[in-house]
Order: sequence, then C-alpha cells, then structure tokens
Amino acid sequence: MDYTVDLVKEILARDRKTFLEDVAKRPETKDVESDIPLLADFTEYNPLHKGHLHCLLEAKKAIPEGIFVAIVPGLFERSGRGLPYILTRQARAKAAVAVGADVVVEGPPMGIMGSGQYSLCLARMFRALDADYIPRGYKPSQEFTPLLETISKGRGVAPKPYRMVDMESGEVLLQGRLNEDNYVIISLSKSLTRIGFDFKDKFIFIPRIEGVSGTIIREAVVSGNLESAQQMLPPQTIEVLEEEMNQKRAPLHGTRDVEGILYTANQANPHDLKALALIDHRTREAILEKRPFNSIDELRSCIARGFSRHHPERVLSSLEARIDGDTISRYIDHYPAVIRILNYKNKEVLREFKMRISQRRLEICQ
Repeated sequence: MDYTVDLVKEILARDRKTFLEDVAKRPETKDVESDIPLLADFTEYNPLHKGHLHCLLEAKKAIPEGIFVAIVPGLFERSGRGLPYILTRQARAKAAVAVGADVVVEGPPMGIMGSGQYSLCLARMFRALDADYIPRGYKPSQEFTPLLETISKGRGVAPKPYRMVDMESGEVLLQGRLNEDNYVIISLSKSLTRIGFDFKDKFIFIPRIEGVSGTIIREAVVSGNLESAQQMLPPQTIEVLEEEMNQKRAPLHGTRDVEGILYTANQANPHDLKALALIDHRTREAILEKRPFNSIDELRSCIARGFSRHHPERVLSSLEARIDGDTISRYIDHYPAVIRILNYKNKEVLREFKMRISQRRLEICQ
C-alpha cells in the first residue's frame, strides 16, 4: 500500500499550497449573462452509487432544461467523517459526468473544519453559483415533513440540542435528533439563512431509495470484491473504480500520512499545536504530556471526545493538513475565491455554464 501513501502525501502537499493561495484571493463579481436554470447539488460520491444516481435523474427530470452542477468536496480529500475518500475528487467527478451531471465543481474541504463551518462554505457556494434549485435526497418520515415544509417556504431551521427550531418564529418543530442525511438539510437551511440567500421554493426534495448501503459499498471496494456491491453501483462507477485501482490510485480509504501526523504531534511547539483547527485544549495538553508517539492508536487515545463520534478522525485530518484555525476562518470569509471545474459534459455545456456564472472567477482543473 506504499503507493497510496505516497499519493496521499502528494495530494496533501499540493492541496495545502492551493488552500493557502485561495486565502489570499478575493471573489470577483460581475453581471450574470444567462438565464438558464442551474441546479446545484452537493454530494460526496464516495463512491457514486444508485442512490446518488436516482437523486440526479429525478432532479434533471424536474428541471430538464437546467444545468446540473455537482459540488464535490475537494481539498485534502477528507470526508465529513474525517476519513480519506476512496477515490480522488477528479475520479469522483469523472463518475458524476459519466452518469449525467453536466458540470462538477470542487466543493469546500470537509475533514479539516467543523461541520458548521463546512455548512457555511457550502451555503456560500450555492450563493456563488446563484443556484435556482437545490436537489436534496432525504429519508422520509412523518415527523420530518413539517421541517421540509418550513424550508420550502424559505425559512431556516436551526438544529439545537435535541430539538429543531424555526429560525423565524422560534417554534420548536421537532423534539429529538435526525438521521445524518436529514440533518444535513437542516444545517444547510440554517447556513443559507445566515448568509441571506433566498431559498424559497428552491429545494427539490427527493426521497431516498432503499437497498443502497454506503458502508457495504466501501467495504467491497476496500476488500477488492466489487461484485458484492455490484447491484448498488452504476456501471460507470464500477468502470472508474476499476480504472483507478488498475492505476494504483485507489482505494485511498483509510490511507493516511502517518509519518506526517506523528511528526506534527511529536514536534510541534505548544503554540502551533493549539493554533491547528479542531485541536481543543484537553487534546493539546494530552498530546504534550504523552508524546512522543509511535503509532496513530497511541495518539488517538489522547483526543478528547467531541460532539460527533467522527471527531477523533477529524483531528487526525487536521494534524495531516496542518492548517491553523485563523487561516480557515479567513478562507471561509472569502469562500469561494475561485470556482474550480473538475469535469464537464462537453464544450457546449461548459460555455453555457461560464455564461451562467460569468460573475465569478473560474478555473478548469487539468
């Protein structure tokens, strides 16, 4: 697996440079030159399965004349769980275009920032794209329906401890917690409200299909036994997966720069360690007290529990990326300084997309 470790180190170094360059940039603003409807959907595609495909096709069916833009998390290749993705964003973008996405753009980095920060970046991306529609898969339930109705009216819902609150009226719409997919919708509505983006009637809520398990798919990919998940994956995804695996660029899931993480944990001075994103006081003090570390497991035992069960993996990703919290805050303030196009259907679609968001600085990733 040394080849994947080398690739991960290469990705981290390159993306760290790109991230810091983005902090220094400022967004451009111009007049929009096209009125073609734009659908903007955020999905990790880790990897793209038939549930993702169902959402994409249903959205395109609802707005057939629109440009479907998939926002795929980018820099540092770390998921919301703080874990490395199975495929690079370029490969995930390739699969998205292969099944029907018109354009794929690079989304904000997930694993190195808090979930609220990430949601805010995502909201800013929807505003930068001037999205007309936001397709979103959800898990249907009777108690979740009033929340969807509130959001459809353009009113944000704030997730509070064990309750969901209408941000306009203060009414408690739901007592208790939500599953992860539905929580993402609530969190996004809050962030969109915070930045003043009018999302009334823009969400296209699409019920999730049954019989698709991201966990089973990831296990099949990591084990190299794609046949066990074949019924859950579009043939285009399988083709991309096999191509990346043959080129020894996948699977990356679980592959970390262990050497870099341990070096940072063992050598960083207290001030620099404190400044890193997601490193709280208890974790910092435990690291300083118990270092040096010889393994990730030793280091993981020093990470204090957070609000999320994924917090320890996020902290490891922060130690990998080595981006301080103040820099992340500046990055968020001006996000997205540039919209990077990872892939697109054809030159005509690219031309229409450029006209549709002519107000923004664009880059095409090679």
